[in-house]
Amino acid sequence: MATFKVEHTEGMRWVKIALDGDAVRTERGALNHMQGAITMDVPLPSLRAWWVSLFSDESVMRPRYSGTGTVYLDSSLGGYHLMTVKPEERWVLDTRCFWASDGEVGLSIYRERLMTAFLSNEGLLWYKTALKGNGQAVLSVPGPVQEVELKHDTLVTDGPFVIARTQGISMRVKRPAKNIVSYWLSGQKRAYVYEGTGKLLLCTVPYWRARMQKERSGWDTE
Repeated sequence: MATFKVEHTEGMRWVKIALDGDAVRTERGALNHMQGAITMDVPLPSLRAWWVSLFSDESVMRPRYSGTGTVYLDSSLGGYHLMTVKPEERWVLDTRCFWASDGEVGLSIYRERLMTAFLSNEGLLWYKTALKGNGQAVLSVPGPVQEVELKHDTLVTDGPFVIARTQGISMRVKRPAKNIVSYWLSGQKRAYVYEGTGKLLLCTVPYWRARMQKERSGWDTE
């Protein structure tokens, strides 16, 4: 399998991938540079995936790098989380979270329920990337990641802080308060509810440089 490593300097982070007769898939446009006997191609998506791309922010064109050498992906003020995908698990990733994966990790499409998509302000069709197979994957994340395991339990968050979950956990969006008066007085607009048995990857605290960049960008557009 390919070897993934997150490197950093001057507050920037990037992913280094070492290939030894291996293959990896990356997000579209993620390449910075590569060295060695490596070839790149783009597997054509299925007709279903192509149709889904018309209604989704998720890319279905994921380049594949094969051979022996080193691939460096673009740097970011945010971060990258390395995770292991096991054969018995299927992971559902948050939108625009996928960054790279072993060639033995399969990529597919997962659609959230219509009401969940609507209440999350994602329209009616909310498609995400799902991972299944045996290997490693890299997620693009805004900050440090904590793994949480649920066993017939419930996790409620104030925002979309869960960046990935196994398929045994369902997601829905609801009002955090029981009645309309408490809803208006609480200042909490919506709650993300995760229920079931499985694993969650939770990211609640952003890297401070990425946070400052996001806030500065918001000021500049006003």
